[in-house]
Amino acid sequence: MITASVTGMVLSAMPIGDYDKRLVILTKERGKIAVFAKGARRQNSAFLACSQPFSFGEFMLYEGKNSYNLVSVDITNYFDELRRDLEAAYYGMYFCELTDYFTHENEDGTYALKLLYQSLRALTQKSIKRPLVKSIFELKLIAVNGLAPQVFSCVKCGKTDSFSYFNKEAGGMLCNSCKEKSAGSVKISAATIYTMQYIISSSIGKLYTFTVSQEVMSELKVCVESYIGLYIDKKMKSLDLLKKLF
Repeated sequence: MITASVTGMVLSAMPIGDYDKRLVILTKERGKIAVFAKGARRQNSAFLACSQPFSFGEFMLYEGKNSYNLVSVDITNYFDELRRDLEAAYYGMYFCELTDYFTHENEDGTYALKLLYQSLRALTQKSIKRPLVKSIFELKLIAVNGLAPQVFSCVKCGKTDSFSYFNKEAGGMLCNSCKEKSAGSVKISAATIYTMQYIISSSIGKLYTFTVSQEVMSELKVCVESYIGLYIDKKMKSLDLLKKLF
């Protein structure tokens, strides 16, 4: 019997058959994997509580030829605060769905897992508004995947000063001269540019330690949502529900 111990978080859970569940887990060691939890829907199952999104801990797996099966689990954080707050839960589900979209099997999932974990924690803090948490998470996640926009110089000419226009199609910031040749550019404040620079360059531990003005929040939201949309070819169900309910 081949077993493996992995550290990870449940991104989603789907019922299979009468009593089982198929879990999608983001792990440090093996990236995103699918795991079958047999009997997880039975009321007396040891897997009942752990086979829910946000469950973080150590998972002992039986490794078959084409799939993993859950053998045992030690959950260290269920993120109960999110489960008790409907709005926070929908934000969290969106974060999990987006992580699922951008991660893959057989890759190092350490950074993405740490980002997701810290972002879920941030949703429970009153010191930072959730729309800001969302924008930070989105921008950092695409940066983790090597898709960050260029916000430290003009995308076209490389000028490192006098750039104040964001263009999603161009891939980042444009200076005053280059923006004339690119349609769809959006003028943003220096504070918003600095905020994006900080998010992309900072360690995960420092991401959720600041707040911004409403003007910066509005500009950041427009830039990040439009840019990340270039790399997503499906509707995020949890995001649609979030927008409808809140």
